Amino acid sequence: MPREVLEKDGRFDSYINAWKQKEAQFEKGGLDAEATKKLKEELSAQHRPGNLYAGTLFPAIGYGIRGTIWYQGETNAGRAYQYDDLMNLLITTWRKEWGQGDFPFYFVQLADFQDETPNPGESQWAELREAQTNTLRQIPNTGQAVITDLGASNDIHPREKRDVGERLLRWALAKDYGYDIAYRSPEFREMEVKEGKAILSFDHTGGGLKTSDVSTVRGFIICGVDGKWKNAEGKVIGGDRIEISSTEVPAPTAVRYAWATNPVANIVTNEGLPLTSFRTDDFPQITEPKK
Repeated sequence: MPREVLEKDGRFDSYINAWKQKEAQFEKGGLDAEATKKLKEELSAQHRPGNLYAGTLFPAIGYGIRGTIWYQGETNAGRAYQYDDLMNLLITTWRKEWGQGDFPFYFVQLADFQDETPNPGESQWAELREAQTNTLRQIPNTGQAVITDLGASNDIHPREKRDVGERLLRWALAKDYGYDIAYRSPEFREMEVKEGKAILSFDHTGGGLKTSDVSTVRGFIICGVDGKWKNAEGKVIGGDRIEISSTEVPAPTAVRYAWATNPVANIVTNEGLPLTSFRTDDFPQITEPKK
């Protein structure tokens, strides 16, 4: 985005001001030659707000386009709490500058990465994925390709590029070219607690939900009023619902699914589209600044 768009918005002041301090330090001078060179390179490199826009996007504005596909997010994981605001601003800014209306904007959710963890916990990457799903729901004519089953623990860039591309392709074929195919990953709709079990309902389930490998449902954690997360057992019922429970949580209050940087999770549709990670709670995010 243009640097001035971010500066005028106000929601990202702490990040913008940190870069302004670096700029002021450079202009003030007084550093040795090596430090001056390093700071100059940092101010002109891609991570400074506005630089990528000026160098790569601005020259292309005005060319006719059918839509956009987007792959990004890792760098923002530490600030996941603001990513949906940032992404929404980016999409609306691009659409305004291109002057072609609300053209399609399809993006790839973060893949699975790093070591798998057997016990429940918090995750910056899970929070970033949630922000991406928020964008899908908040901004019209957007689409999200879920790829938490395609990543590699030792490679931040998924090797199965064709599979990633085909999930984006489903959105374009269905939404823009008239093909009658499944294109959207299932998403959490609501939770109901009955007899110590959480009954979860989902939208966009296509031909029905199932496990992708073993018959055991994997990827769910559950907690009670104490807020302590426990691994949960699950059972797919009726094609669009999943029953979750744990003997350690007799009165469940919240459930999470695939809530990890590299989640061990296996719910998909009959068409092979993975269930979107989610949480039913509104606990404070670990990426949110302490007040």
